[in-house]
Amino acid sequence: MLDTVRAAVKGKDVVFDTNKALAPIVGQEVWAAGVTYYRSRSARMEESKDAGGGTFYDRVYAAQRPELFFKCAGWRAVGPGGTVRIRHDAKWSVPEPELALVMNARGQLVGYTIGNDMSSRDIEGENPLYLPQAKVYNGSCALGPAVLLAESPLAKTTAIRLEILRGKEIAFSGSTTLAELKREPEELISYLFRELDFPHGAYLMTGTGIVPQDDFTLSSGDIIRISIDGLGTLENHVG
Repeated sequence: MLDTVRAAVKGKDVVFDTNKALAPIVGQEVWAAGVTYYRSRSARMEESKDAGGGTFYDRVYAAQRPELFFKCAGWRAVGPGGTVRIRHDAKWSVPEPELALVMNARGQLVGYTIGNDMSSRDIEGENPLYLPQAKVYNGSCALGPAVLLAESPLAKTTAIRLEILRGKEIAFSGSTTLAELKREPEELISYLFRELDFPHGAYLMTGTGIVPQDDFTLSSGDIIRISIDGLGTLENHVG
């Protein structure tokens, strides 16, 4: 991989297989924001209504303070072409396609990548306090295919697309745009860095606006493709 980068810097023609790339992260932590899209708010309320937690998500969506939670250490992140997982004790699992922000140690936004925040909806729906178990486990986070270094914000018209393949069939597809993201990236970053230091910078997933219908759950062997305008496509298979 290093030889490929050196050749590209010298202006040589190179063939770069993104499915063989590592996740574009080293020692940084990955954090995530929740309930930042109206679609996510509605889904969280529906899945937790029987547990009495439905109003929690409505209040989070409207609150000044965002929901932020730790997702994974950088070394746990899965790269393009890698295997993401569904928990063996979960019955309702989905991918969450998200724009991921890349910040330096000073809390400055320096780039973007694509994130997959794998989630166990039945575990979180049983009790909102189970969110860490629903969100944080082996193979629950994927990043890639690369980091787009950029100082200016992405356009609100930037599209996020999700496609799930089962065999040769499309089991689910959906899309949204950054215009549906309720909170500005700078706002989310300001809360994350408010009382935390990140000596190596950090990644922050900004939430999802694409949620499959309630009767859909991932299966082993599925292929997940997440595309964001200007960032490429992150593809992973489910183990």
